[in-house]
Amino acid sequence: MTYQLNAIGKVKNDENGAFIQLNPEYIPGLQALDGFSHINVLWWFSECDNEADRHELQTQQPYKDAPEIMGVFATRSPARPNPIAMTASEVIHIDFVKGIIRVAFIDANDNTPVLDIKPYTPSFDRVEAPGVPAWSSGWPKSTEASGYFDWGQVFNF
Repeated sequence: MTYQLNAIGKVKNDENGAFIQLNPEYIPGLQALDGFSHINVLWWFSECDNEADRHELQTQQPYKDAPEIMGVFATRSPARPNPIAMTASEVIHIDFVKGIIRVAFIDANDNTPVLDIKPYTPSFDRVEAPGVPAWSSGWPKSTEASGYFDWGQVFNF
């Protein structure tokens, strides 16, 4: 079955950092988003959207200490059947007129298409005691701590 998705905006970067620029027709969707400290941003791995990557279901050990072969659903790899990504981002400021959401961090490149934005709500998005495999148990426990973590010690690329 085929589904149609339409980008609602793009991830942008400037001298002040990252922000999401909504397409004008989607700006009304920002109403009442103020007050949420974080949002979940669903975005398209547009630079990795090709036939070969869409058929990759397993990958060689992307993380040190991980299993030698991993299924893509056990990774955050851009090579996957549908190159959709999600990032929980802290909201710094919302310009409700220009349709701009300034965020503290998002791991998407400049001009990456944004598919959707959802408010981060602890009742649906927070897990009190998540379980992870032993090989990733030393990773940061929050998005805040991730910003200071040396991810170079984790990846094999």
